Amino acid sequence: MRNGEVEGRWEAAAPPRARAPRRAQDEFAPLRDDRVMNEPLTLDRFYSAPRLSGLRLSPDGRRLVVAVSRPGPEANEMRTALWQVDPTGAKAPRRLTRSSAGESAAAFARDGSLLFTSARPDPDAKADPDKKIAALWRLPAEGGEASLLLAPDGGIEGVAAARNADAIAFGALLHPAATSLDDDAERARARKDADVGAMLFEDYPIRFWDHWFAPRRQRFFAAQLPADPEARLEPADLTGDPGPVFLESDFDISPDGRTIVTSWADWSNLPATPISLVAIDVETKARRTLGAGDFYFGQPKVSPDGRFAVSVRTSIGAPDRASASTVWLVDLSTGEGRDLTPKLDLWPENPAWAPDSSAVFFVADRQGRVAAFRADLVDGRTTCLVSGGAMSDLCPSPDGQTIYALRATMTAPPRIVRFAASGEKQTPVELSRSIDDGGLGGRGRVERLSATAADGTAIGSWLVLPPDTSAEKPAPVVVFAHGGPIGSWSGWHWRWNPHLLVERGYAVLLPDPAISIGYGQHMVERGWGRWGETPYTDILTALDAALTRPDLDASRTALTGGSYGGYMANWVAGHTDRFRAIVTHASLWDLRPFHGTTDTGADWEHEMGDPYRQPELYDRQSPAAHIGSIRTPMLVIHGERDFRVPVSEALALWTDLRRHGVPARFLYFPDEHHWILKPNNARLWYETILAFLDEHVLGKEWVRPALL
Repeated sequence: MRNGEVEGRWEAAAPPRARAPRRAQDEFAPLRDDRVMNEPLTLDRFYSAPRLSGLRLSPDGRRLVVAVSRPGPEANEMRTALWQVDPTGAKAPRRLTRSSAGESAAAFARDGSLLFTSARPDPDAKADPDKKIAALWRLPAEGGEASLLLAPDGGIEGVAAARNADAIAFGALLHPAATSLDDDAERARARKDADVGAMLFEDYPIRFWDHWFAPRRQRFFAAQLPADPEARLEPADLTGDPGPVFLESDFDISPDGRTIVTSWADWSNLPATPISLVAIDVETKARRTLGAGDFYFGQPKVSPDGRFAVSVRTSIGAPDRASASTVWLVDLSTGEGRDLTPKLDLWPENPAWAPDSSAVFFVADRQGRVAAFRADLVDGRTTCLVSGGAMSDLCPSPDGQTIYALRATMTAPPRIVRFAASGEKQTPVELSRSIDDGGLGGRGRVERLSATAADGTAIGSWLVLPPDTSAEKPAPVVVFAHGGPIGSWSGWHWRWNPHLLVERGYAVLLPDPAISIGYGQHMVERGWGRWGETPYTDILTALDAALTRPDLDASRTALTGGSYGGYMANWVAGHTDRFRAIVTHASLWDLRPFHGTTDTGADWEHEMGDPYRQPELYDRQSPAAHIGSIRTPMLVIHGERDFRVPVSEALALWTDLRRHGVPARFLYFPDEHHWILKPNNARLWYETILAFLDEHVLGKEWVRPALL
């Protein structure tokens, strides 16, 4: 979800008469992976497979490092290690780090050493089994043992290294009144000795996603990397206690190590919620604004020549105007800025600089994929380099000729690929020797469909079918409503994986209705402020069109969704009885109380309006208003630690369902937040959903998961 959930309502008109689904031309051609998946995708295979993320390329271009997550030795945990991959494919991949705590947040220093965070114990200190600190470590370029650079008591929150200097910047969590890292540790010990867990707040917001902005808050530090590999850092506090301004740890350091560019939130004048772009001078600690106004600035990157910074700039919307996103270029010396992608009708993400500072690479959702783009500074031309699959983690090579990246498809999880830094309509090449995933992937047949809404808008969807589905053996259909609400279905999904349902005989439809990105700003505007109106009818339009196929069983359908998709599931339940079952995860139910309990409720006023002056808007858009119409059996799922959509939404929904006699079950996770991430919890999540669908869609006997 973008920042929460919300919207919908209106008396849902019947969707327009379905038109037969059509295979869109080349743009919508079925996307198939190059491997043939023969083995069943069981939960055991799914959860034992390596999960790749955080791809990084060394300064000399000779080493790729990627984070690889697998289930750990403990019963319910994932463990991440850093692996090195040869970009040429000549050498076999090798594991760089190994510890019981795992490692993450890799960054390369100028000398090629690898910086990462880990909660592994300090080898020179007495072990404390109750203390797990995300400390900063350094692994020499030639390999060997990693050395501890710094272990602040509150942990490290991200790290960036200068390209041309032995300088780094990092975030760390400290108590508001702490004057140093040592003072912060003393304050933590005093609280522990007094057995105090109370927190005092004086600002807004007070929590974010899954953590409180207390008793510690983030600050930024700068430090010189010592020449002695055994020496510790001597960091300088650049910000002091700035309040809750760092909602996300988006920052970068200039090549000379003298400037940090970061996002800076100011929510002191609600309902205004801007996030500015600022530069902090490392020597003087002076802060100057590079970009401000009614915008959210994020994901800043400083150019290799130190002249510019780019950032993703998203406009703050209003009830009558949707947000929009672009790549924003700023001259660091003058502060002047301009839109680098004024003609791009998409939502760009994750910019990366060409080594000669002549261009910026980025990704953006596009027609159910995540494409890779190049934007040239001189002529302003934007080129789509790769349009197939879901691209991420772009790493330009030092010679400017090649981009390394992670690429997923609807059939297979992310793999390391390469493609040229210029040229259109490329097909990425997978590295010949990369992390072995055992050929993991889905056996389902993946097709791209397009239906037409009443206003003539094309509604794109992915359809994943069991291999043996036919007109003689039509498959029951489960619809996945995506989260966001600003989002789309593209690539492999570890939390909402259609192939696990396909193995049980279900076909899965993944539509991108109004408010989805990747289809131009008009598509976002169609659903902005109308969550239960156009997105709802678009989903039913896509489903009705798909159900004209003879290989789908229109009499056996279900709908599931999480976050905004959970909102949509609740909305659908109150507006139609056509589905045999509905699964709603981390979902919104009653929007007025949600405004006051979610982590960033004031931010939602930009789309929904003022809940104090116009509460009827919230009431009218709440799925709760239609509880009396719900007849469909529902499975409610929620995590206790979810601050974006608080568990109070699920409790209210559950009470209302039981009060009105709706057949329902409630799957509750006391140790999870907005996402169910622990392996055994996630297994139970899938097992319960599949048992619920089997009961109501296939007519099988309910089988309660053994561990529940």
